[in-house]
Amino acid sequence: MPLRGFGLLASLLLAFAAGFIAFFGSTAITIFVLLAWNLGGRHAVDYADSYLYVGVPLGLLVLVAALGLFLTLWARARFHK
Repeated sequence: MPLRGFGLLASLLLAFAAGFIAFFGSTAITIFVLLAWNLGGRHAVDYADSYLYVGVPLGLLVLVAALGLFLTLWARARFHK
């Protein structure tokens, strides 16, 4: 198993880093999509919607999934010895 050597702190750090990257990456992409949408169609969609409706839910979803994955890997390595 390639992810077997992570401790608890490293597992938590990796999970929160994955959620952090997902939040900011999806927010940035959504801002650019809204920019094109607003300029191309003369719309007036607020850019705050990018993090409110896309960034936060996706970041939390990735955080929960990563916590499940990394804590499961940590528990298997810890208690399987």
